[in-house]
Amino acid sequence: MTEFNRPTLPDAIRTNGATPNPWWSNAVVYQIYPRSFQDTNGDGFGDLKGITSRLDYLADLGVDVLWLSPVYKSPQDDNGYDISDYRDIDPLFGTLEDMDELLAEAHKRGLKIVMDLVVNHTSDEHAWFEASKSKGDPHADWYWWRPARPGHEPGTPGAEPNRWGSYFGGSAWEYCPERGEYYFHQFSKKQPDLNWENPDVRRAVYDMMNWWLDRGVDGFRMDVITLISKRTDSAGRLPGEYGSELEDLPVGEEGYSNPNPFCADGPRQDEFLAEMRREVFDGRDGFLTVGEAPGITAKRNEHITDPANGELDMLFLFEHVDFDCEGVKWKPLPLNLPKLKSIMAGYQTAVADAGWASLFTGNHDQPRVVSRWGDDSSEENRVRSAKALGLMLHMHRGTPYVYQGEELGMTDAHFTRLDQYRDLESLNAYRQRVEEAKVQSPESMMAGIAARSRDNARTPMQWDGSAYAGFTAPDATSEPWIEVNSNHAAINVASEFDDPDSVYAFYKQLIALRHERPVIAAGDWELIDAADEHVYAFTRSLGKERLLVVVNMSGRTVDLPHDTAGLVAMGVAEPDIVITNYNASHSVVSLANGELDPWEAVVIQL
Repeated sequence: MTEFNRPTLPDAIRTNGATPNPWWSNAVVYQIYPRSFQDTNGDGFGDLKGITSRLDYLADLGVDVLWLSPVYKSPQDDNGYDISDYRDIDPLFGTLEDMDELLAEAHKRGLKIVMDLVVNHTSDEHAWFEASKSKGDPHADWYWWRPARPGHEPGTPGAEPNRWGSYFGGSAWEYCPERGEYYFHQFSKKQPDLNWENPDVRRAVYDMMNWWLDRGVDGFRMDVITLISKRTDSAGRLPGEYGSELEDLPVGEEGYSNPNPFCADGPRQDEFLAEMRREVFDGRDGFLTVGEAPGITAKRNEHITDPANGELDMLFLFEHVDFDCEGVKWKPLPLNLPKLKSIMAGYQTAVADAGWASLFTGNHDQPRVVSRWGDDSSEENRVRSAKALGLMLHMHRGTPYVYQGEELGMTDAHFTRLDQYRDLESLNAYRQRVEEAKVQSPESMMAGIAARSRDNARTPMQWDGSAYAGFTAPDATSEPWIEVNSNHAAINVASEFDDPDSVYAFYKQLIALRHERPVIAAGDWELIDAADEHVYAFTRSLGKERLLVVVNMSGRTVDLPHDTAGLVAMGVAEPDIVITNYNASHSVVSLANGELDPWEAVVIQL
């Protein structure tokens, strides 16, 4: 692991309860989706050499940690989140030697590398699963195998062990003729869930993690790690299984029940995470552990990330990106700002005394935030709202995550045809909801996919205005694996890098402020004017220093809400403006008039 060469917080300033302060207290993480970042061999897929070639760009941006989505060997059913060999690199991305080169070059620049790790499930092509198909093999109990329901012929409809549905559509059970039983998969049928109740499974996982850390990796972002502990009855039966003491949930509109309440934050979650900490990380320094945490509440986040409990450094919670829909993600709703503020306030207050928050609005599973909550209908509104949303997020207490292209204000793909999409979840959802269950019209579903598909975040990184946006050579023999966004000629690194008014330049300022101002990284956070429907305002304070953050989250001029107006009633001068997405003189006038212009966002030294 590399030495961290960025500014760190003085230990006199309390962060998450750890002593000394963790190095990542004022760090910023940048997520790379490797297949869409930079292609160097012209095959249409990004690769590790491409990431290495762009390290200077990332160092210039000022980020501290690079999180790579999975690059392990994989059949790529779910874009690498179905791992068939944890100790090898998929040829799509390169070789282990390419990974070693990336680690060495990143470390030279003081950048840490965190690998995405999927250990709730593997690929069905993993050697462990192949061996598990035999009941006499030592791996026989490494996955969740169950016989057909009594009275039903195995492999026929209704013979599944219970009525659980997969998050990717269809049943969560797949029949395996070789074994004569069903295996459980919360996601794709090619992603069977590992049985973490088996200590041999856990030992194999820990051995693999130690192997990567010894190789120089600086930590892990752990995919759906809070789904590893399942609820079973006294006989080990899952809810809804024949004879189970646990009652399942009712079947929903698509014909299946929801396994999440019985798989998320299960009874042995804390035990497993604490064991992982002891077996993998104890005695090591300089690492970072981040858990993707579906089903975890803000209160549980405090417990899991409290250093006294020895589990994870931080978690990704999802309530703030799951609420703006009508029951299912494919029926999106406009942003309810008071609700968003309430959720974010819950995150912040839960870790006020111990633990830590991760801050994100975008990643490889979310649409582009500027299209979701901002306004990409015009260039002026796109730039202004992208900056406003970035300022809103980065001024919270915690560790911000920047998803590739977010620092440019990249937008949704705006695809109009189903054949333009590659995302397994989107394609399966269309089939399940439109063609099979018939619970949503084709028009409504296409609108929902356009607004929420994961492919919105997966179009190639926009480096320049050339034919393939600089992601791959303009004369490459293979087109990119997914279409380049049609607006790449206007939105790209080349056009923004030296522009002081660009979204990129603004993100550089946000990142530098976190490094330079301890109040931003670790200061107390207090929401004000919670009920206002347009303005998101809060204060940050540390010792005698106090900041006011005010963001107009709308495209029209609005009045300052009551409590916010009271804080600036004595007047604000240009030196009091810490950062603004207009300019200091403009924001001084706005505040003096008791209003904010469209998407105006400003931080004021009180």
